[in-house]
Amino acid sequence: METWYYEVVTIEGDYANLKRTDLASDDLKLVARALLPPEIVEGSRLKYEMMQYEIV
Repeated sequence: METWYYEVVTIEGDYANLKRTDLASDDLKLVARALLPPEIVEGSRLKYEMMQYEIV
């Protein structure tokens, strides 16, 4: 299973925009906040592994 790393760029209501940090890309991924740890803030760094996000 792959591991991907993201940074929370913005939080807008029930969604957060994530930017991949483990490869060069300017694309943002829109993710429902219900799938993310509740304590995230803009600038939080996340690890996505085995279909789960966790703060690193």
